[in-house]
Amino acid sequence: MHDVVIDPVSRIEGHAKITLRLNETGAVDDARFHITEFRGFEEFCRGRPVWEMPSLTARTCGICPVSHLLASAKAADAILSVTAPPAAVVQRRLANLGQIIQSHALSYFHLSAPDLLLGMDADPASRNVFAMMATQPDLVRRGIRLRQFGQEIVAAVSGERIHGSWIVPGGVARPLLPSARDAIRARIVEAKTAATDTLEEFVRLLDRFPREVEAFGHFDSLFLAHCGPDGFWAHDSGTLKVIAADGSVIAEGVDPADYRSWIGEWGEADSYLKSPYWRPAVNGHDPSPGMYRVGPLARVNICTGFGVPLADEALAAFRERAGRIATSSFYYHHARLIEVLACVELIEQVLDDPHLINAHVRAEAGINATHGVGASEAPRGTLFHDYTVDDEGLVTAVNMVIATGQNNLAMNRTVLQIARAFVEGPDISEGVLNRIEAGIRAFDPCLSCSTHALGQMPLLVRVVAADGGLLAEVRRD
Repeated sequence: MHDVVIDPVSRIEGHAKITLRLNETGAVDDARFHITEFRGFEEFCRGRPVWEMPSLTARTCGICPVSHLLASAKAADAILSVTAPPAAVVQRRLANLGQIIQSHALSYFHLSAPDLLLGMDADPASRNVFAMMATQPDLVRRGIRLRQFGQEIVAAVSGERIHGSWIVPGGVARPLLPSARDAIRARIVEAKTAATDTLEEFVRLLDRFPREVEAFGHFDSLFLAHCGPDGFWAHDSGTLKVIAADGSVIAEGVDPADYRSWIGEWGEADSYLKSPYWRPAVNGHDPSPGMYRVGPLARVNICTGFGVPLADEALAAFRERAGRIATSSFYYHHARLIEVLACVELIEQVLDDPHLINAHVRAEAGINATHGVGASEAPRGTLFHDYTVDDEGLVTAVNMVIATGQNNLAMNRTVLQIARAFVEGPDISEGVLNRIEAGIRAFDPCLSCSTHALGQMPLLVRVVAADGGLLAEVRRD
C-alpha cells in the first residue's frame, strides 16, 4: 500500500490535508479529508454571560461572522424568552443577505475562479487571482465590487465589516439610519448587473468540465436546509426540511431547536472536525447512511423558489441543466451564484420594508429559560448554536454545529470519487492534485469557522512505499 498525502489543501479557509491510499496496482483504495487544526470555542465560552455570546462567537470566523451573530442571538432570544421587534428581524435579515453575497463572492472569484477560468491543468504559478487580474481585470473588479457591496451592508447593520456587535440578544443595538439604507439602495443596480453577468459567464464555462461534473461528488445523499412558507428559500427563519436525492421528502417542518433528536455527531481519530449525520437513517456504528449535504446546493435543491424574478428564472434554467435535484457537488458553484443574484433582489425588497428604520429595535428581559438553540443559514449551510446557562445567565455548555462539519462525510466521499476517477498510479500530475483539492473547494469549507484558525497554505505531496521509502515528491511553495 502507498499513501499520497496532500498537506495542506490550498485555497480554502483553514488547514487540512488529504490522504490517498493506493493499493499495489496503483489504484485508489481509500481517501480521507483530515482537518488538522483544533477549535476550542465550545470550551472557552463556558462561564461567559449569555449576553456576550453573539459578539464573542462572531470571532469564530472572519468570513461569516454574521451567521454566528445571528444564530447566537437567536439562542439568547430563546433563553430570555423574547421575540425580537420587527425592525430588528428585518435588520438581521439584511445583514445575513449581505454576508451571503460577500462570502459567496470571495469563494467564487478568489478561491475557485482560477480553476474554472484558467483551467484545472494551468500552470500553478499563474493559476491564481493575480493572473486573472492581468488577463481578466473587468471580471476581477466585478468580484471585488460584489464583495464590497455585501461587506458594506454588513457594516451598516452590524457596526463593522468583520466581527460586528450590533446584533444582540433581543434584537439589534440601534436603529438603521435612513442614510445607510439609501447608500445600499444606490448600489443595487450595479450589484444586480454584476451578479447576472457572472452567472451567465459561469453557465458558458460549464461545458468545459463534463468530466469534473461527473466526478466531483456526484452521488446520492440527503440534503438539509431551512425552508420558508410554501417551500420558498429561507436563510434567517423557517423550519428544517430534508430531502433524498430523488426529491422525496424525508422530513419537513422540523423545529431547529429540536435538532438533537434528528442530527447525531460522529468523531474520527484522524480529524478534529465532527461529522454530523441524519439519525433516523443510521442503525449501527457507521454514520455514512445518514450523510447529508448543506449549503447552496442543498438550499436550491430543497426550495420551490426564491420569490424574486431573476433568481427564479436562473433556478429554472439550473434545473433544466442539472435536473430537479442536482447531485454533483460541482454544482455548488452554480448554486452559489444563483444565491448571490437572489440576495441582491431580496435586499432590494428589504429596503422597502417600513420596519427597517423603526426606532424600536430591542426587547429587554432577564433569564427565563436555561437552554436555547439558535439556527440560521450561513453561506456554507445550516448553523446551530446551542447554549445551556445557569440561573445567573452564565454559560455552562455550548454546542456549535457548523455547516462545514455537516458536509464532512460528503467531502470525504467526494475526495475518494475524484481520486478514483483521475489517479492512475503513484505518478500524479499537478493537475490531478489540483482537481482533488478543487473538489473540496466546491464545498467552500470554512475550517477557521469549524476549527478556528487560518494560515498559509503551501503544498507538499509525498508518495511513500509500504516499506517507508519515498517514491515521489511534489512541492508547491
